[in-house]
Amino acid sequence: MAQRYPQGLRTRRRAAVLLAAGLLPSVVACGADASGPPPSPTAGTTTATAFSSAAVSPVSTPQAAVPSVDPYAGRPLIDHVTWTETIDGPRLLVFPTQAGRRTTFTGSDERAWQEVVDRSADADAPGMRDQFVCHWAWARLVQPDKPSWNLEPWRPAVGYQATVEARCNPGGPER
Repeated sequence: MAQRYPQGLRTRRRAAVLLAAGLLPSVVACGADASGPPPSPTAGTTTATAFSSAAVSPVSTPQAAVPSVDPYAGRPLIDHVTWTETIDGPRLLVFPTQAGRRTTFTGSDERAWQEVVDRSADADAPGMRDQFVCHWAWARLVQPDKPSWNLEPWRPAVGYQATVEARCNPGGPER
């Protein structure tokens, strides 16, 4: 029989797995002002180990926790997007819906990204998708109630793993 986990328990469970892997301190600041490099990995590990495949994809959950039918099919995952101007340049604020915050359905990240691009074609700039997927995978986990996710087209396109290692903000902290 498939075991169901309440949303809060699932989030705490993922956070515990990240903490045990030594990754939670590195991703908690996703989108936050962080000065300096990510914290050193736990004793006995190397940076390459701490940010290997675990950084490329979110922590896997038991099959029972991943729905086989999309419970949010037909419901929007992104409420709206808004462009703002900052000291560094333009910033796209992405506001997820409650469905977007809760879904764990395979492929929902791509469906949500398409909703972002549909709302603002300018979002489809180099590096922006990696920033979005980083927020989708990590910020939803460590800051589930963060009102918006901030994506900046002026940030360098460094690939997904380097974007995660930069706490979703390659090229420097958010200001």
